[in-house]
Amino acid sequence: MSKSIQPIRPKWQGTLTDRQRFNAQMHYQPVDRCFNMEFGYWDENFTHWPLFYENGIRNNEEADIFFNFDRQFTIGGNIWLSPEFTEEVVEVRENTKVLINPDGLLAEVPLDGHDTIPHYIRSSIQTPDDWNKVKAERFRLNDPERMVDISALKARWASPERDYPLGIWVGSMIGKVRDLLTFEGLAYAVYDYPKMVEDMVETSCVMVEHALDQILPHFEFDFAAGWEDICYKAGPIVSPRWFKQMITPRYKRIHTKLKEYGIDIWWVDCDGDVRPILDAMLEGGINCLFPYEVNGCEHPAALLERYGKDLRIMGGFDKLELGKGRAAIKAYMETLGPLVERGGYIPFCDHRCPPNIDPDDYLYYLDLKEQMFGRL
Repeated sequence: MSKSIQPIRPKWQGTLTDRQRFNAQMHYQPVDRCFNMEFGYWDENFTHWPLFYENGIRNNEEADIFFNFDRQFTIGGNIWLSPEFTEEVVEVRENTKVLINPDGLLAEVPLDGHDTIPHYIRSSIQTPDDWNKVKAERFRLNDPERMVDISALKARWASPERDYPLGIWVGSMIGKVRDLLTFEGLAYAVYDYPKMVEDMVETSCVMVEHALDQILPHFEFDFAAGWEDICYKAGPIVSPRWFKQMITPRYKRIHTKLKEYGIDIWWVDCDGDVRPILDAMLEGGINCLFPYEVNGCEHPAALLERYGKDLRIMGGFDKLELGKGRAAIKAYMETLGPLVERGGYIPFCDHRCPPNIDPDDYLYYLDLKEQMFGRL
């Protein structure tokens, strides 16, 4: 980052480093205070909130510095399409444009660029022959781009004085496959082309293993991080039985590598209702949900009570309550107090904070969080 950011708030005081605090909190050990972080903000926040644009804050990385949050970072290798598809505009319509995105999907997006889920029209992969072509061209293990520059990573991330938690990126086994096929495409392909989908999952796993084998020996990681967006409010796209049969064994392979290097915290970003596949995730080694969306699932207290110390949660402050004013913010924050005290839970907005939130109410939310959890 080239520009200098002047924080608007002092960092929460504490006696532990950010790294010590994160590890203690995630392992249900005593801490000086709660780990202080947020998942981030919609792109529109940086143009709609005077708090941001009047102070020159343009993105989530700058916002983290602006609010003086505790630091945590994730690094990894090239584990997906290489090369990506070339993005190009195919058609311009009245209020939208149709383009080929980096995953090879024909997608319709707003002309004004506002932050929303694109309307996916068609995948580049319709048959096993299409997949074999993409695999041969874009998932080659001998691709030079898949060789990790360990020296460059060490120069940036391997300081013995590191005082923040560092994670290793383990990507996705099925979420990115969904990106290649589209939501509807995956739902059909599981039945129409089961061997193709399994090969896509296996290829995803091999790409991750290849990167882990290069990186893990050189760093002391505090957690692993992944992304598996295959759930919505009604549950997962695929059946829980299919997930357990196809995905859990691959998780176990990755988990074995993580355990070898002392990594026992593994969070996955999976929105929506994860409950039907949560047991299969836990069996595979995933033990933390992030950034845990309340309305797609349930209050985080319910899951933490059900699974005990086998599960951790990060997130879980209902964004809808965040938009209802200060009384609602305070009432909801109070429901999270017992979870912070028990450990294994870090509270923040349950996805990226939307622009309809009043910036003054957001500052109240940050103040209240510090008041309640800034000293434990």
